[in-house]
Amino acid sequence: MRKILFAVAAILLLSGCYLDDIKSLKEDISELKERMAQYENLLEVLNKRLYIVGYESTNGGYLISMSDGSKLNVRNTSSFIEIGANGNWYIDGVDTGKSAQGEPGKAPEIVIGENGNWWINGVDTQASATGQYGKDASNITAIALDNGMMTFTFADGRTLSIQASAPEITLSQPAEGYTIDQRQWFRLLPQIKNPDGASYIWLVNGTEVSKSLELHYVFAETGSYTLEFRAKNGVGENSETFTLTVEAKTYENKITQVFDYFPAPGQFINSMPAATDQDTDESMRIKAETALSSNNIITLGGYGGYVVMGFDHTIVNREGNDFVVLGNAYSNWAEPGIVMVSYDANGNGKPDDQWFEIQGSEHQKPSTIKNYEITYYKPATEPEDPNEPNYIKWTDNQGETGYVSKNSFHKQSYYPLWKGDRITLKGTFLKSNVVDQSGQGTNWANPAYEYGYTDNWGNNDAKGHIDISWAVDKDGESVALQGIDFIKVYTANRAEAGWLGEVSTEVSGFKDLNLE
Repeated sequence: MRKILFAVAAILLLSGCYLDDIKSLKEDISELKERMAQYENLLEVLNKRLYIVGYESTNGGYLISMSDGSKLNVRNTSSFIEIGANGNWYIDGVDTGKSAQGEPGKAPEIVIGENGNWWINGVDTQASATGQYGKDASNITAIALDNGMMTFTFADGRTLSIQASAPEITLSQPAEGYTIDQRQWFRLLPQIKNPDGASYIWLVNGTEVSKSLELHYVFAETGSYTLEFRAKNGVGENSETFTLTVEAKTYENKITQVFDYFPAPGQFINSMPAATDQDTDESMRIKAETALSSNNIITLGGYGGYVVMGFDHTIVNREGNDFVVLGNAYSNWAEPGIVMVSYDANGNGKPDDQWFEIQGSEHQKPSTIKNYEITYYKPATEPEDPNEPNYIKWTDNQGETGYVSKNSFHKQSYYPLWKGDRITLKGTFLKSNVVDQSGQGTNWANPAYEYGYTDNWGNNDAKGHIDISWAVDKDGESVALQGIDFIKVYTANRAEAGWLGEVSTEVSGFKDLNLE
């Protein structure tokens, strides 16, 4: 019985040792696969003629960023394994005589033999798995950059070189230098070789003004400016410096273009400016442009009615208030319009870029409705009653419905004659301040909001002026605009004041407060 127990114990002991050996062998094979993958990746980089755009030290190796966006994790291992020119496996520089191709559909079996050598498909390669001369042959001891080549030096003295390049800048400069008129956008797009992973900086007279590849900048003052462009990646940096001359130019301080005129129903519609059912969107745009370019008044009608305007120069964002859109507000009677601004980002001279809302005093109030929509319906006939309360029907996206009233002071149609059977307008809705002070419907008032709107305070009142720095995007986030080229104004209220009719924003002109 003792012999049997001893035999069983011996078998279990040997089995345990065998299992440990198997586990160790699997770990060795797994580590070997990782080592081989590392060097195959490096060789693939050479074959593809990729280049390095950056690298950083990591625990036990380096993380290398390549020009195609890939990452190579070069780790320290015990042997340097590569595929030779003859297609065989080389270990620490020695040809194993074994093809790296392997049998079709079968990966080569690579293990560390009992003698400490590498074995491939059951054959001893005679190459020690411990590295040459007791060194960790694949340990990278240095990385050097010279003439666009990055060289890795290994512990046994061998090297591996890969192209590594900083961004190269091509910037064609006119023989006479760059020249631009003041208050006009200066655009410049350098050509970049090796752009992967690069970052950019533009400086004007030593001050950083942009981190974009393309410079889009407006100069308010005349003079000579030094511009510098820098391009940098993980390998290095290049720069170009040049001079820009900004010349003086005289501009008209007024609205010079109307791009769109789309009023909502109101008591002055079809009369300011005059319209007939023969008019079109284009003919009414021209009429609005003729009026505003001559500082004559137009009406925008009830909630949502708008006009889009342009100028002969860029309105520069400077310290303090920058412009005022003129209206006809007077003491205790405001008809506020929300102001939107945009700049000519794509350079085509049209207001088809992103719009930003000027954040006035009411913007964050609970009573303010964002993304409000209202639809007006053209009446089938004009009412017989000159004071018809249920004249032009409207519905909105808040589940409400109502009517634009008619009053005997204005007998023409209140619905824009050149529009279809229904019109839908959108924007930010502000709760009106309209109040009947008499309680009898005879004395109506509409006090102004604190700031940030047009036709809200008198034209000469600083509280009616606008600062471009108040602009926010569609998510309500502040934006830093250098300047603007287009302004949109729309009526902010859906309200009526008895015999005075609906609250409707009027526009009569414009003034750039920074234009001398």
